[in-house]
Order: sequence, then C-alpha cells, then structure tokens
Amino acid sequence: MVSIVVPVYNAANYIEKTIRMVCDQTYKDWELILVDDASSDNSVQVIEDVISTQKKRIRLIKKDVNAGAAAARNTGIDASSGRFIAFLDADDVWKEDKLEKQVAFMEKTGAAFAFHSYEFGDEKANPTGKIVHAPKVLRYRQALSRTVIFTSTVMFDTEKIDMEIIHMPQVPSEDTATWWRILKSGYEAYGLDENLTIYRRPVRSLSSNKMEAIYRIWFLYRNIAGLSVLESLFYFGGWAVRATLRRL
Repeated sequence: MVSIVVPVYNAANYIEKTIRMVCDQTYKDWELILVDDASSDNSVQVIEDVISTQKKRIRLIKKDVNAGAAAARNTGIDASSGRFIAFLDADDVWKEDKLEKQVAFMEKTGAAFAFHSYEFGDEKANPTGKIVHAPKVLRYRQALSRTVIFTSTVMFDTEKIDMEIIHMPQVPSEDTATWWRILKSGYEAYGLDENLTIYRRPVRSLSSNKMEAIYRIWFLYRNIAGLSVLESLFYFGGWAVRATLRRL
C-alpha cells in the first residue's frame, strides 16, 4: 500500500480536486493522509465534505497550531501504515497513472528512494511545456549542484529505508535538506524519466523568487551540508547554471 502524505494550509481552492485526483489513480492500494496545519480558511470543511462522500481510505489530521510543511509531513509520516510513502503538495497535480508507474518502477529497480520527471504549470496548473527530466541515478555530490528532486514526485520504500531518516527538519527548503541527508547517508535516488506530475507555480515576482532561492540554497550549503565557503561557491555555480536552464 502507498501512504500519501499531503500537508494542507489554506488550500480550500485546490484540496477537493486534489482528493478526487488521488481517488482517480489507476493504482488503488493507497491511503490518503491529509494534515491540516491550522488553516484559517475553510480547508477542513471542504475536506470533511469530500470524505463523507468518497468513503475511501482518507484521513484528516487537524493540528491546532501552524508549524509549517515539514512538521505537517512528519505528522503524516508517523500516521502512515503503507509500505510506500509518497508526498503530494495540495496544489500540485498527479497524472492518473503516477502511483501505478512509480510503484512498478520501485519494484523493478529495488529502489528505496525514487523520484520522477515533472512539468512546470501556471497558477491554474496548465502545463507550460517546461519539463524537468529525472536522471537515472542521483548521488549526494551530484545532488548538491542540481535541485532536480521535486517533493510531489518522491516515493520511499519503508522496507528498505529507515522511517526516521525521512522525517524533515525545520529549516528553509526542508525537502531538499531531507534528500541531501538521505543521500549523504549512503542511499541513491533512482529517477524515472517520465513526466507524471505538474508543479503549479503561483504568480510571484521573478526577482523575489530568485533571491529567495539563492538564500535557501546558500543556507543549505553552509548549515546543512556543512560546506566551506569555497565548496559552497563551487556547487552554487553548478546549481545556478542548471536552475537557469531549467526555467528557460
């Protein structure tokens, strides 16, 4: 079974479609764990209304205090009961055969940690044609210069990886920090080069996006990877080139 963990925060505009999207997956052996992170909109009511009609394996966990996406995902991980754990952000879109193809890929390769290609979408999740292709295998040093692993494409096999190591830290870009920690410990990430997810990108200032991304990657180099300034500059150069090409 696949346990699908979805952090929810003020996602009322998306969450019904997200739930129905999971219910429409061709792979049927799943449970959906929605963790509401103290939303101030009517996300909880929307979720409860959908759950009442679906009668599927869908659980809602309501948190009293907003603690961020990392804490919400960790709560979902702890509540999971499936062999596989997959992450899905509330505003992203999975193709209907995403779970079926990724589970088959993990069983074929024996991967403990897998991800796949994805496509950028606009604020309405309309595909833009900009696809980020997953490499066959990604190791720690390679990952430092290419943030190619997107959260909504990740799946873990808990029979092959320690549950504790997939918990996310409370830091900026907690997902990337988690991937690096797992890879640094000796695991390899196996990439399925098939576009199975659309990454919805809301309209924001381009300069704001760039500055935020630069801050986050530098923070990770210095505080998570523990790299020197020179090492950080070396990997930053590779990251900047790839990040620019990915968005062209």
